[in-house]
Amino acid sequence: MSTLTERRTRQTARGTVTATTAHGRWPQARLAVHAVVLGGAAAVLVFWWAGTPASAGSTPGGALTSAGELAGLLAAYLVCLQLLLIGRVPFFERAVGMDRLVGWHRSLGTTVVLLVLTHVGLMIVGGGLLDHEALWPEALSLIARQPKLLSAVVGTGIFLVVGLSSARLARRVLSYEVWFVIHLSVYVAIFLTFGHQIAAGTHFVDAPVARAVWIGLYVATASALLTWRVLIPLVAGRQMMLRVEQVVPEGAGMVSVWLRGSGLERLEARGGQFVLVRFLTMGHLWTAHPYSLSMIPTSDRLRVTVAALGDHSAATARLRPGTRVLVEGPFGRFTAEQAWSARTLLVAGGAGIGPIRSLAEDLVRRGHDVVVVHRAHTSEGLALSRELSGSLSLRYVALPGRRADLGYDPLDPHNLLRLVPDIADRDVFVCGPEGLISTVVRSVRALGVPRSAIHHEELSLS
Repeated sequence: MSTLTERRTRQTARGTVTATTAHGRWPQARLAVHAVVLGGAAAVLVFWWAGTPASAGSTPGGALTSAGELAGLLAAYLVCLQLLLIGRVPFFERAVGMDRLVGWHRSLGTTVVLLVLTHVGLMIVGGGLLDHEALWPEALSLIARQPKLLSAVVGTGIFLVVGLSSARLARRVLSYEVWFVIHLSVYVAIFLTFGHQIAAGTHFVDAPVARAVWIGLYVATASALLTWRVLIPLVAGRQMMLRVEQVVPEGAGMVSVWLRGSGLERLEARGGQFVLVRFLTMGHLWTAHPYSLSMIPTSDRLRVTVAALGDHSAATARLRPGTRVLVEGPFGRFTAEQAWSARTLLVAGGAGIGPIRSLAEDLVRRGHDVVVVHRAHTSEGLALSRELSGSLSLRYVALPGRRADLGYDPLDPHNLLRLVPDIADRDVFVCGPEGLISTVVRSVRALGVPRSAIHHEELSLS
């Protein structure tokens, strides 16, 4: 395997032109994303207000029913927004970053479930007050007299199951594959509830223009998903013709998967980014998993380094050479462009060494002064250490050993300052288990590193 590109030139001035330009661009893009999200919600609110008669608020039943309609409209809009956020749409991903989009997606999922339950509850209670019926008879009456309401009830049930599967406890218990299959059912839920919106929604029944706009929202969302999640990956896969070249054990349950293809420079991948990888073989075919690039791709080779953290990642060690591969991406903003300083500290643990290694390669190419701190429970767990320790262009510090055996924490403020005396003047990139990230962030903050100079990214899509 190749070692990092050698380059002795050093820059010591804080805040290079490249870093400043990149940082100046992202806040504007994030503001644009927020404007799109909030503007859409405001448009839904105006649409509801304009289509609700003034008499609706004259009675408690009418007021509750109207509020229920608003909850339903907002839930439907947020479902489309949720899908777009994880639809691999370049505008969103480049402006915000995939990890943050996934976080927004999770938060919106909780909001959608609460809005759907609010919609159902208010429609039943409000309808019961208007019809002078008890809640259960009113619910049965609504199902009997409204078209497609029964299918909407089934769709609502699916939404609840999907929402529960996303709870923190459920994500710890469910495998990624089971979680993925459950989440696929959300498309069935959307189909079942959409018919009810158009057929029975007060704001759509006698409003062909409003109905056309609402259908257009769903068609545009479906088109974006089809384009960026299906068509473009298939076209790119056909062009690159990626296949597994070899699988190399790296120690401690980690393997590097080398892929060979053509035209990989079209990916424009940067160190620290990740790709969604789908191996076209049994046991891997139905799901794409996020794996970090552990080297900057060449025109014909790409490498990801994978830790055996689940069924899918463990099975990568058994992949056969020649297996076809589809790759989406690259994604992520855990890149050299985020660095304000020409001096950087990179901290890796576990599978985090993959993105740290490729990021180090990119930073060295740019002339940064790079220190890599590599934490592992044992010396055998220091994957890719030969590539990093063999480079003259950076300083590599290996920290093997469990805290209980060492008698101290190598990543506490005192020890980090001893290892990197000028740490307060460096950008800090950290990747690894959640506990390691939390420890490093606390330590470097205590040592005076500003929040804007601390960078970490979550790869999980569940």
